[in-house]
Amino acid sequence: MAKILVLHTGGTIGMVPGPDGLVPAAGVVETALERIKRAGSEIELRAFDPLVDSAEVGPAHWNRIIDDVAGFDGDGVIVTHGTDTMSFTGAALAQALAGVGIPVVLCGAMHPLNTGGDAEGNLALALDAALGGQVGVWLAFAGRLLPAAGLVKHHSQDADAFRSVPQPGDAGPFRPRRFKDRRLAILTLSPGIPAGAVAAMLAELDGAVLRVFGAGTIMSDPKLEAALAAAIARGCRIRAVSRCEAGGLIPGTYAAGAPLWRAGCENGGAETPEAALIRLWLDLSEVPQGS
Repeated sequence: MAKILVLHTGGTIGMVPGPDGLVPAAGVVETALERIKRAGSEIELRAFDPLVDSAEVGPAHWNRIIDDVAGFDGDGVIVTHGTDTMSFTGAALAQALAGVGIPVVLCGAMHPLNTGGDAEGNLALALDAALGGQVGVWLAFAGRLLPAAGLVKHHSQDADAFRSVPQPGDAGPFRPRRFKDRRLAILTLSPGIPAGAVAAMLAELDGAVLRVFGAGTIMSDPKLEAALAAAIARGCRIRAVSRCEAGGLIPGTYAAGAPLWRAGCENGGAETPEAALIRLWLDLSEVPQGS
């Protein structure tokens, strides 16, 4: 008999109306799973207590999911999750669980279960994917199974809300990795941004993803270059990625990109900002604090 673990974190899929809007509710996903479970399979459900809106999801939640997946002796795992930070959790699980030998399938919805929307279809797709045996980390959404490593939520309302940008693979045997308490953020350059503001942010961080223009350019501001170089010199890792959804960075294409590489920024290539943030976070989690 196939054994499937469902980790219910919260999110729209399992919400009900509350006085201030939709809120997570116990029992909603459990009831739906009873309706759609497949013959010859056994479902174990573990729900977060309390259930969380995905706006609250972070490293501690990722670690809990990673521990549950790593300790599960079965055929597949489904993670029900809100859509707002799905791209971050997708990148986190894809990298931290690289080489996993079972399907790990993220699932969410733009409308809650029992409202005539997309939730039932997404959950059924996730169940079939978890039973299907295609190893790796995926998102089941809008009739498609998407690689979770490079998810982009491109629409805040439509049922077909996600795309997946191809990401570099993480090779090697399965070695679950965990996230430690580190200070990281995604910073976005925009025309006229004060170099002092960037420097002030970097002063509070152990690492940062810097979203730059196009194939890898920034404004010609010596103070900005100095701020980047000073942060890197004190040990803050800065990984540059493009503001564009696809295409990535190509160092050397434009002279306007030279300050990035002179300062010592890392080239994130075609990584999404979320994937770059997770890569930095995992790397820094394996370095002793203060070293």
